[in-house]
Parts: sequence; structure tokens; C-alpha cells
Amino acid sequence: MNLFFYFLLLVNVVAFVLIGYDKIVAQKHKQRIPETTLLTFVFFGGTVGSGLAMLLFRHKTSKTSYLLKFWLILILQLLAICFVSLDYKI
Repeated sequence: MNLFFYFLLLVNVVAFVLIGYDKIVAQKHKQRIPETTLLTFVFFGGTVGSGLAMLLFRHKTSKTSYLLKFWLILILQLLAICFVSLDYKI
């Protein structure tokens, strides 16, 4: 369980940093980080870090297509957590 915790911590920190970095390069009109890369980190557990960065840096908060994908991943993660927790209780 400790290894999983450290994995999630690392993924969330990286996701947070990537969103922040993407905001900086967006303001400078330089090459951006692809949305698929950002969403990949969300998919693998960086939902909290990415979500906090989106709110803090006000980045990707008005892009509907990105937000729909973000929320879909979040809902799927919550469903997976519910499914796994129900399985352990049986």
C-alpha cells in the first residue's frame, strides 16, 4: 500500500507541475503540452493534483472539451473505487 501511495503522490505532483508549466508556456505563446499528456496523468491518478492546478492557475477551466474528458475520467475513477471497495467487503 505504501508503494501505491507514493505512486499517486508522484503522479499528482507531476500533474500539478505540468498544468502550471503549460499555463506559463501558453502565456508566452510557446509549444504547449498536449492535452493527451495532461489527461494521461489524470487517468493514472493525478486527478487531485491536476484539478488543484487547474483551479490555482486558472488553466483549462474554460475549455469544455478538456473539462468533459477530465470529469469523465474522475467519474470512472470514483466508480472503480466504489467497485473495488464493494468487492473487498464481500
